[in-house]
Amino acid sequence: MSGGIIKVSRNTENAPLSQFSTQTVAFSHYNNISAQLPVSPTTGGVVTGTVEDQVRQCLTNIKSIVESIDHVMSDVVKLNIHLKSVADIDAVDSVYPEFFNEYVPTRSVVAVDALPLSDALVQIDALISNGEGTPCQEPCDLVKLVRNTENAPLSASSTQTVAFSHYNNLTAQLPVDPMTGELAAGGIKEQAAQCLHNVKAVLESIDVPFDDIVKVNVHLTDLANLAAVNEVYTTFFPDSSIARAVGYMPARTVTSVSELPMGALVQMEVVVSHGDGTPPQEVEDRHGIVIRARNTDKAPKSVLHTQTVAFSHYNHIAGQLPILPTEDKIVEGGISAQTIQCLDNIKSVVESIDHVMDDIVKVNIQLRNIEDINVVNEIYVKYFDKELPARSVIGVFDIPMGADIQIDAVMSNGEGTPPQL
Repeated sequence: MSGGIIKVSRNTENAPLSQFSTQTVAFSHYNNISAQLPVSPTTGGVVTGTVEDQVRQCLTNIKSIVESIDHVMSDVVKLNIHLKSVADIDAVDSVYPEFFNEYVPTRSVVAVDALPLSDALVQIDALISNGEGTPCQEPCDLVKLVRNTENAPLSASSTQTVAFSHYNNLTAQLPVDPMTGELAAGGIKEQAAQCLHNVKAVLESIDVPFDDIVKVNVHLTDLANLAAVNEVYTTFFPDSSIARAVGYMPARTVTSVSELPMGALVQMEVVVSHGDGTPPQEVEDRHGIVIRARNTDKAPKSVLHTQTVAFSHYNHIAGQLPILPTEDKIVEGGISAQTIQCLDNIKSVVESIDHVMDDIVKVNIQLRNIEDINVVNEIYVKYFDKELPARSVIGVFDIPMGADIQIDAVMSNGEGTPPQL
């Protein structure tokens, strides 16, 4: 990693500590916070009581981490909420006002098959703005832009898009018709199209083109619907003539979820480049920052995503399945072999763009059997020499191609991205 920006990894005893992740990893203008379970840092156990009590503990842990690095909860730009039952979303919303009274961040809410602790009903991770930069940057005057449009579904519990520095973070879009507030009529194709129309409406409201999307997360209640979703997906990507000319596709991860809000079949969330920065930066700042989409033959390729998409000071790595790069099949050998293959694929992508594994700031792991986490952890730590990244782990009912594990990552990009010639 080059340049004058360094990664800062920090922990506080006021939140639960883990030997397999760092609580918060800052780089450039964002802090990546590990998923917080409803664990008391004083007892080390899951708090007893109601769902609301568990939600409160998760957010209290996040608040403790945020405050330990001299930030406040209004600096949170995105929350990812994993529930055991999607019906508990009302409990989440009831606790929110205790932590967010200036505004509500963007968010994604899904129900998953399992969480790392069996007694946990909820897990929450966060992304927060980091306006001071990280050493050796000087303090800067970036501001957070919080925006909504009536052309996409509105919610009192989330903001549609929150921009900070060179990224827009969008709330996950359900297939809801903004005119009726109901799910789009029809089946999976109509719902997938509605999700993407909602994303496009949000982007158009802030004058950002669709091809500025650098990462897409697709949440499906049934992976059998993936082929139909892909058919619709490719009518939206690539969007512009320039993107079509180079075949640009964002990085992507597909996640099997147990339930989605409103009984939806699909939900999509995106991360969007924001080349003009946010005021008081000048529009001209965008001229030196371009999207860099790259693939290597040393990791599995897909026509539906790019392996890594860099913009400004981050690289977004597509979800890696335990697939041999030379063969379109899952590696043999069970969870150990599959974990190694996923991490080897990520390492190949990372090294293909002259980075190292310790440049990774956040890792997301999906497991078909949450009890495999001990095996995964034993292998995982061997891929990092320095402080471990922030991390989120969930148990899912299914993974594409019948895999037992899938891993994606966000990586720091100290050199920024050079201007396009």
